[in-house]
This record gives sequence, structure tokens and C-alpha cells, in this order.
Amino acid sequence: STMEETDREAVATAVQRVAGMLQRPDQLDKVEQYRRREARKKASVEARLKVQSWIKLSVCGCQVTLRALNLTGNKELRKNHLHITCREVADIFEYFKIISFKLFRNNSYSRSPTFFLVLLLSFPEIVRETHDLIERGELLQAHRKLMDLECSRDNLMYEQYRMDSKNTHDMNLIHTYFGDMQKLSEELAKQLWMVVQRSLVTVRRDPTLLVSVVRIIEREEKIDRRMLDRKKQTGFIPPGRPKKWKEKMFNILERTVSTRIEGTQADTRESDKMWLVRHLEIIRKYVLDDLLVAKTLLDQCFPPHYDIFNRLLNMYHQALATRMQELAAEDLEANEIVSLLTWVLNTYTSAEMMGNSELSPEVDVNSLDDLISQNVVDQLLSKYMSTLTSNIIGWLRKALETDKKDWIKETEPEADQDGYYQTTLPAIVFQMFEQNLQVAAQINEDLKTKVLILCLQQMNSFLTRYKDEAQLYKEDHLKNRQYPQCYVQYMIAVINNCQTFKESIISLKRKYLKSDMEDTLSISHANMDAILDIIAKEGCSSLLDEVFMDLEPHLNELMTKKWLMGSNAVGTICVTVEDYFNDFAKIKKPYKKTMTLEAHRRVVVEYIRAIMLKRISFKNAEERKEGAERMIKEAEQFRFLFKKLAAGSGEDTEGLCDIIEAIAEVIKLTDPSLLYLEVSTLVSKYPDIRDDHIAALLTVRGDASRDMKQTIIETLDQGPSQPNPNYVPIFKEITVPTLTVPKLL
Repeated sequence: STMEETDREAVATAVQRVAGMLQRPDQLDKVEQYRRREARKKASVEARLKVQSWIKLSVCGCQVTLRALNLTGNKELRKNHLHITCREVADIFEYFKIISFKLFRNNSYSRSPTFFLVLLLSFPEIVRETHDLIERGELLQAHRKLMDLECSRDNLMYEQYRMDSKNTHDMNLIHTYFGDMQKLSEELAKQLWMVVQRSLVTVRRDPTLLVSVVRIIEREEKIDRRMLDRKKQTGFIPPGRPKKWKEKMFNILERTVSTRIEGTQADTRESDKMWLVRHLEIIRKYVLDDLLVAKTLLDQCFPPHYDIFNRLLNMYHQALATRMQELAAEDLEANEIVSLLTWVLNTYTSAEMMGNSELSPEVDVNSLDDLISQNVVDQLLSKYMSTLTSNIIGWLRKALETDKKDWIKETEPEADQDGYYQTTLPAIVFQMFEQNLQVAAQINEDLKTKVLILCLQQMNSFLTRYKDEAQLYKEDHLKNRQYPQCYVQYMIAVINNCQTFKESIISLKRKYLKSDMEDTLSISHANMDAILDIIAKEGCSSLLDEVFMDLEPHLNELMTKKWLMGSNAVGTICVTVEDYFNDFAKIKKPYKKTMTLEAHRRVVVEYIRAIMLKRISFKNAEERKEGAERMIKEAEQFRFLFKKLAAGSGEDTEGLCDIIEAIAEVIKLTDPSLLYLEVSTLVSKYPDIRDDHIAALLTVRGDASRDMKQTIIETLDQGPSQPNPNYVPIFKEITVPTLTVPKLL
């Protein structure tokens, strides 16, 4: 048969070849060497034959498939499948033809050629399956297939590299054929990063998914390490390695945290004045919630060496620091600066946030870095103080303007619970101070003290303006005493406000100033008290001016013929004073007491002034007696009135009316020889009586000669004085008209 003939030919050819090799005796020593060489040739030929038969088989298989498709009725399916299959087969054939001989001719590849061909033929299908697994969210299985594909490709490339490291063409051919695998890897990574981005939500809803993602990243990290080790030994590393998916995961987390912090600003200043407060509160809530979830749930889904909680904590801190620095750089208003600094310096480390007990002990607020530097804090505080200064000046000016509008109202001012007239000015001013101090206290003690000092400094300037305005109010009223209608009542309110201001300053200092800082404000405080006393004193004085302007016609009747004939001037004076003092009852005690004393004093001064004006000169002893008794009676009326007005004040006002009675005794005296004695007694009691007062008094008596006056006055100059230690000089305020002095003397 043909087979037998072929065998015989082969044997004959072999014999001939062996005979050719063994022609000389020395060639016998090389028999073993020849045997090995022939065996290698034989193996090489067999390998070639095998490969050719596999190619033939695969092509035949494809042709069978194509024929089968041609028999089906679905043209579209046939068209697509035909297109894909033809392309794939062409690729496989081309690739296999070029690479296979090189890889297998020396049996250098560890796997069999069959495996290699099966891999090539099944690669497109595995890619499709992996893609489907990714789309279905079966990430672990998808990754397992991807790893197998990558492993096969990497081994092929390694064998090619080992065989011929400089042959980039063949290496590129492998890389190109497995190109879809790179897209698969990217597709899978995209899914992983989506899970990582939503990890704080995923860990609550589907922790298993997150664990799968972490496992995939861990697998990739191991492969990265293995490939890097092989690179050190051989110089070869597959394309796309190292993937560094763990590093990418942390980068994704970092970006997610930053976006979460930035994305909490829902409003702007234009749309909502409280935009910053709202923004900071949302940040506080989100960060606390996220870190609690990270600690209780997320930590369990990652290997311990990831230190996931501390890494996240650091990311949040960095993102917050960046955001706070951005906010600090904006053109913030005073209240916004306070909101920001309160949040940064206090809220951040408080129990409402990083100091939350559930975050302990992992979060130690004392070891957290500052969110913004001290330099930036100082700049913000400086800007705040500057803005606050101009704001306080503006607020105080506006408050005073508003109060002044009340002064001209036709309705009486409000009274406090004790019935004292007042305006809202002190309450408005100190409420504003209080609010700013409470705000400053939220930041720190130092700022609170600075704001208190600022408030009191501005209060000092404000009180000077208040004093000036009260003076202008009085002057305007004097131009037309019918206007404003409630002048007296509003002036009383201004006086009472002084007492309220004093009490409020003390209260403010007690509440907001440390005792060791008291000295720094003592001068300022004393200065304010002094200004307030001046305002109150001038207010009281202007009210008394008001009284005495009404009393003027009645005071002008005193010590006149009409008065001597039985005028009721003093009765009218007492009624008028009492009527005014019904209003003055609405003045607070310290000032009301002063007012009563001053009114008493001024009435007595005006009465004595009326005597010194020498409107009357008594003609005889009868008139002197009648005039003196009237004076004593009227002194008693004054005493009764002012005792009534000073009821409960504990003040002794007897002494003032005693002066009128002492003068009356000088006038009443019937024996002229005792006149010097009586006058000297008067002078010793009231040493501020001047010579012109005595001369005027003797003129009113009407019976002293010029020489007698001269003698009495000259003799008195040598006499001792025995004044009452409580006596307040009264005569020095009383001037005697000089025009009449030459006539009298």
C-alpha cells in the first residue's frame, strides 16, 4: 500500500542520512549529539503540522458556523454574526500565524498550544460575558473573569518579551488583540468609583456591595505588587500596571468629601440674610452624621490597615479648612464674621460636632489643627471691630434722633412700673450693647472685653451729644414756652434716663467685665457718671427755671406796698410750686430729692433778694412790726410746703426758712440801741452777709441814720463769726442794686 511505500522511502532516506553522518571513525563519538539534533528537528516539524491542522480545524469550524447561519431566516442576526465572526476569525488567524510559531517552536510557552488557541477563540465571548456581569452589578464575578483574561494576556506578553524583548511589533499585536480588555477594566473601575462616591449611603443600604468593591481593590493591589516585583527581576511589566486602585479610591473619597462640603451652600446673601448661618449649620450636621456612619458602619467594611475612619476624618478636616478659608476671604458683614468665627473657634470642637461623645476616643478635639490661622482670625476680628465701631456710632445717632422726635409729641412719655417718666432710649441703647456683647462672648473672652470697652467709649461720646441735645431742647422751649406741649414731662424723662443709664452701665460691667479689668474702665465710668450728673442737674435746673418764670410776677410783689397791704403772693407761690411738684413726683428719687432742696433754696434766695431790692422802706415801728410778722408767717408757709414736698427724704430743710425769720427779727426790733447786737448776731450766723446786704436791710427798716449804718458796718468787721457747720452760703448769690447805694449812704 501507499503507507508501506512511504515508510520504506523514509527508512531508506534515514539510512542514507545516517551513512552520510558516519563516514569517518571520529564521527562515531558525535552519535549522541546527532541524535539530539534530529529529535529537535522532528519535534519542530510535528509542532508545525499540529498548528496547521488546528488552524484548518478552526477555519472549518467557522465555515460550518457560517453555513448554519446562512440557513436561518434572521437576516439581521446573520449579518451581525457574520460580520463579527469573520473579523474575529481573521484577527485570530493573523495573530496566531505570526505569534504561535515563535512561542511554540521551542516549547517555551508553559501552556499547550490548544489552550492558547481556545483562549484566542473564546476571548470575544468572555469580554461580552464580563461586560454583562458589570452591567448587572455582579462586580466580583466580573472581576474574576477580567483577572483571568489579564493573567493570560500578561503571560503571553511575558513569554513574547522573554523570547524577544525588542520585538515591539509582535508585542503591540498582542496588546491590540486584547484591547477590549482595557475598556472592560475602565468600565469596572467606573462602577467601583460610583460605589465609593456613595459609600456613606451604600454602607447603610447595601454594605455587601461596598465590601465587594474593597475586595476587588485589594485583589488589584496584590496583582500590582506581584507585577512590580516581577519588573524588578525581569524588567517586564504589562500595560496598565500598576493600576493603583487603592490610591484612586482615596482620591475619589477626597473629592467626594470636598464636593459635599461645598455643595451645602444653598443660599446667597441676596436671597437670604442668614445664608451663612444656614450654610454652617448644614455643614455641621452633614459632617457629624457622616463621621458617625464612618465610625460605626464604614470602618467594618475596610481592612484595618486602610485606617478608613482616620483617613476620612483628615479629609473632612482639610475640606472644612479649605471652605472656611474661602469664606474668610469673602467680603463678610459684621454679623457674618461673628457667625464664621463662632463656628470655627467654638462650634467645630463642641459636643455638637467634633466633640460629640459618640466620636470619642477616635476624635480628640485637642489634637485637631486650626481651621483658619490665627493671623486670619486676627484680621477678621480687626475688621469686625472696625465695622462694629461705625455700626454702634450709627445706631446711637439713630436712637437719639428717634428719641428727640418723641420729645415734641403732644402726649406724655410712658412711665415705668414705679410711675417715673422715661423714654425708650436707655433700653434701646443697652439692648444693642447687650446683643453685641452676647455675640462677642460666643467667640471668646478677649473679644467680649474689647466690645465692652468699645461700647462704653462710644457711650461717653454719645452722652456728650445727649447733653447738647437736652440743652438745645431747653433753648428752643425758651423761645416759645407754649411749645413743646409736654416739655416738662419730657425733661423729667431725660433726667430719669440719666439714672437708668447709670444703673445700666453698672449692670453691664458687672455682667461682662472681669473684676481684674475694673481699673481699666474706672476713669471712663467716672467720666460718664459726671456727664450724666451734669445732664440731670441741668435738666432739674431748667425745670426750676420753668417754675420760677411762672413765679416771677408773684416774686415781684414781695416787699412792696401791695404786699404789706395784704397780697396773697406767697400763697400763690406755694400753690404753683406744689402744682409743679406733682409732675416732679415722676422724677426718680436721687434727682427728685435734689430738686426739692434746690426749689426750697431758690424760693428762700428769691425772697431774700426781694428784701435786698429795697422796694419798701418801713415808715414806722408799726409797719416794721406788721412787715416782720408777715415775713415770719410766710417763712412758716414755705417751711410747711417744703416739709410736705420732702416727705420721706429725711432732709432737714428747717435752716433755710430760719434765715428769713432772723432777718424779720432785725426788722421787727423796736429798740434802736440793740440794733447793732441784733445785726451782729445775724452776721455771726450767716458770715457770707456783705456790707451792702446790711446797708440794704437797714434801709428797709427805714429808721437808721447814715452814721449809724456806717458805725454798725465798721464795728461788725471786727466781730467773731459762729456759723452753723451745716450752713451753705446763701447771701453770696444775692446782689444788691448799686445805683441806690450812694443815695442811701
